[in-house]
Amino acid sequence: MRTLIAAWATLAVASTAGAAFAQEPRNYKAEYDEAVQTAKTAARFEHLGLLNRLCVLPPSNAENTSDEPAAYITDPTRVPARDTWYMEPAQVFDDLYFVGGKVHSAWALQTSDGIILIDTIYPYNSEELIIDGMHKLGLDPADIKYVVISHAHGDHIGGVEIVQAASGAPVVMGAADWDLVTKYPKRFTAMTPDASTGIRVDEQMDLTLGDTTLQIFPTPGHTPGTLSYIFTVHDFGRPVTVAYAGGTAFNFPTASPDPGIPNLQAYMDSQEAFVATATEAGASVLISNHSEFDSASNKIRMMAGRGYGPHPFENGAESVADYFQVMKSCARAKQITLEEIRDKP
Repeated sequence: MRTLIAAWATLAVASTAGAAFAQEPRNYKAEYDEAVQTAKTAARFEHLGLLNRLCVLPPSNAENTSDEPAAYITDPTRVPARDTWYMEPAQVFDDLYFVGGKVHSAWALQTSDGIILIDTIYPYNSEELIIDGMHKLGLDPADIKYVVISHAHGDHIGGVEIVQAASGAPVVMGAADWDLVTKYPKRFTAMTPDASTGIRVDEQMDLTLGDTTLQIFPTPGHTPGTLSYIFTVHDFGRPVTVAYAGGTAFNFPTASPDPGIPNLQAYMDSQEAFVATATEAGASVLISNHSEFDSASNKIRMMAGRGYGPHPFENGAESVADYFQVMKSCARAKQITLEEIRDKP
């Protein structure tokens, strides 16, 4: 009995102390600093571009959110100069080819039964980068069997009509982003996929073509229908697992607590779930659809002098996990700033 009374007394003291602690004002700055420091630690030197974009620079809200055509569609003089986006295509793995540009990526995944194309860049450069790029690499655009779109922003869905005209391949896209295309038809002028053959993704699915399976995971946040992938490629015949992050920047509404806080939570939840799957799969390569995040353009330049040395894209499972830790921690830092605004009397 004495032991029981002593335990109750200890619990009462702890409860009183907890109540007093709960009354102390919340230190938002300390929480924010801790989240940013966690992101910095995870970034190290490998993910500095990601860290700067998410934790340092202001949110990007430059994409078209109206139901009006993109400026470069209505006024061709608004198309950026070629030297700002052009990049030579390259073979990165035995069966994975880069057909993107300096900033925005597109990838051709070769299988035993055709090609899976990931993303289509802009309508003004997909002909040169993807179609001509594939020809330069000895690939035939007519062999594209599926076009998988990471999310419905113009820099990733933009060339879809051109690619479908060359291949007739169906488009695979998140269900919520299919709905976005339907809701804003003018916004997607010249970049509207064929819905009659389209494949809607609203839950995890495997897309198998020949000897290759692309595991597709809904990761809502960047857009409601953002998709991320896990797949296997080969390096001199050796299998290597890739984690592909389908959407990164905070260019969704975050200016106010509502809907900023829940939007950021959805984003963090997606990264948490996807990195767990990537870790279980043993992913050692991280690919994004922007070179500022995965340094694809720089790593491709390194390929020329690689020989049989370490692969520039293969940085290990810890580096892959760190990438998503940066994403989560920077999102949490932003969320804390909104919670402070929400909680002000």
